[in-house]
Parts: sequence; C-alpha cells; structure tokens
Amino acid sequence: MKQAKEENMTDIYDIEIQKQDGSQQKMSDYKGKILLIVNTATGCGFTPQYQELQELYERYQKDGFEILDFPCNQFGQQAPGDAAEINSFCSLNYGTTFPRFAKIDVNGPHTAPLFDWLKKEKSGLLGENIKWNFTKFLVSRDGTVIKRFSPQTSPQKIEELIQKLL
Repeated sequence: MKQAKEENMTDIYDIEIQKQDGSQQKMSDYKGKILLIVNTATGCGFTPQYQELQELYERYQKDGFEILDFPCNQFGQQAPGDAAEINSFCSLNYGTTFPRFAKIDVNGPHTAPLFDWLKKEKSGLLGENIKWNFTKFLVSRDGTVIKRFSPQTSPQKIEELIQKLL
C-alpha cells in the first residue's frame, strides 16, 4: 500500500513528514517558501556545516527561506542519540534554530517518503541513493527541486542560488 501511495505523489506538498514528537506535519505548510532540505548527523566530518546552515537561515529566513533538518543514522552510525540529545548538541555547538524533524532513513526499504520523492526528482552520483550525511536539496517556492548538492558542497556555495530564488 505504501508503494502505491508514493507513486501517486505528484509534488512535494502531498507529502507528510514526521516531527520529533512523532506527530505529522504536511509539507504544504511550507508552500511558497524556498527550502533547503538536508539529511544531517551530529558525529560526521561535515557536521560543522551546521554553522553555515544557521548563518544562511538567519540571513534569509525573513525572506521566505527555510532549512529542514532530518537527522539520519544510516551512514557510519553518525547520528546517535534521541531527539533531545541531537537538539542539545546542535543548539549548544552551533546555535541552530531551523526546524529539525524525526530521525529518518534516506536509503533502503524504510526510506522516508520525502527523501524517496526528492531522490526521484534529482538523482546524484550514486543514482537515486544518497551518498552520505549533509546531502542537500534546494526546492523553489513552487515545489520544484532546483538542485541536489553533495555532502562536500559548503552551504555558503549555495547562497548565490538561494538569493536568485528569493
């Protein structure tokens, strides 16, 4: 049943995402905003990107830019801990204030529907699979995936494209 439902999804706004408290949120709540959707981990070599992400968020959030953070423990078990531990780490070390959601899978049989959809819209170096933590998807105000960025891509390198979309 899950498979058939996902095949019928025509746009990002049909998808529901799980909040940290287990409740569901509709992606349609973000309609009309520029989105940077990132799978993250607190123990990854790319974890310092949280600082650049927060800087972008502070600079452009008032203009309709949102960063959606999805912790993922699939790559080297680099996102250990529960939501409270992850939030505490991100807050204390990087001062993050952008929305963080429930820990998810981005590859395999339990892939979160949002990441299934994103990967189908923009494949990467490994086809549809996500390579590692801090893979980023930039989504326009109308829900179109503009570009997929590798984990190595610094959030600062995405800023010019964000400015154009705003």
